[in-house]
Amino acid sequence: MKNVICCRCVKCGREYAPAPDITTCGCGGILDVIYDYDYIKTKLTRETLRRRDEMTMWRYRELLPIEEATVPRGLRVGMSPLYEAPRIARELGIRALYIKDDGVNPTASLKDRASAMAVTKACEAGYDTIACSSTGNAASSLAGNAAQAGLNTYIFVPSRAPKGKIAQLMMFGAHLTAVDGTYEETFSLSKAAIDKYGWYNRNAAINPYLSEGKKTVAHEILEQLRFQAPDYVAVSVGDGCTVAGVYKGLYDMYMVGLTDKIPRIISVQALGCCPINTAVLSGAPWQPQAENTYADSIAVGVPRNPDKAINAIRDSGGVCVNVTDDEIREAQRYLAKTAGVFGEPAGVTATAGLMKLSRAGRLPEDAVIVSIVTGNGLKDIESAIQAVGEPIHCRNDLSEFEEKFGL
Repeated sequence: MKNVICCRCVKCGREYAPAPDITTCGCGGILDVIYDYDYIKTKLTRETLRRRDEMTMWRYRELLPIEEATVPRGLRVGMSPLYEAPRIARELGIRALYIKDDGVNPTASLKDRASAMAVTKACEAGYDTIACSSTGNAASSLAGNAAQAGLNTYIFVPSRAPKGKIAQLMMFGAHLTAVDGTYEETFSLSKAAIDKYGWYNRNAAINPYLSEGKKTVAHEILEQLRFQAPDYVAVSVGDGCTVAGVYKGLYDMYMVGLTDKIPRIISVQALGCCPINTAVLSGAPWQPQAENTYADSIAVGVPRNPDKAINAIRDSGGVCVNVTDDEIREAQRYLAKTAGVFGEPAGVTATAGLMKLSRAGRLPEDAVIVSIVTGNGLKDIESAIQAVGEPIHCRNDLSEFEEKFGL
């Protein structure tokens, strides 16, 4: 890969050749893909992108760790819509707000970006089986992308995973294990099985290429804003892989000269499970926490990518905010009603954070902000019904209808 220099450990700095099936450093640290930005500048420009017909995440392939001859595998992922939300911006007291709706990806979450990268790298390396642990979205996205690519899948999820996500990945033909335990226990079982049977590892804590797939959401945001970088990008945070990827994508575009600044990250976690934000706010090393939130996709008490996540927040001069489950439910209703975007609980947590910061007077009036919705609300219908309540029931009687609606 002419565009990649090496893979470097975020803990000890040791460098490795970027093999397609590389995992973690010998010290246990996760690796970061280091690019030759000077070389990429000669290949990727605004004019290059303007002429390019490829309207998926792969339109940024100069900034992705794949071989020049590689044909990307998986489903059609990326180029999700970026909606301006002027009503919400006014109510938040800011200049402009944009909603990046990544719930429109093929399996309805941002995780499709990582899974498309994973199956592409697995095919590069010659594997026929790929596996991961997940709270739900990574599982269903891997199952769908692997099905399209012709790979076998073994997937491990906590038994609390929403039924919508379970149904998805089983329909895609995955070999599913629902683990009676925490996400940490789920991860441990998946790692043991992957190590024993030699499957390709899609786990974000192990595979350095996954955040490289996720970062394309940031590439798209900046291109959709005509390369005028916003002041902030708000991200829901669980294991840390997504926020690390978002920062990497923003950094990429700055380093190749496509934008003139790196936006600040707003890291939003559930108050009942916020180990990454706690570490950033306290300045102390992160510590495991209980998984006390109904937002299952970010209920990660032992984050597997904390180093990259914490670095991303700090390096961007970021902001941390923790929100309650009730605040997440409020944001879910509000975002759907005012912007027409139906997100799952974890998907709207970033917006919940913006609402909380606004009420505390912590959002600058001249700020331009992008909030990423990471998953569609149909992934977790039970939580959505909890947020909005049951419908009004009525017989075929106009008078009863009028009475119940106060008309």
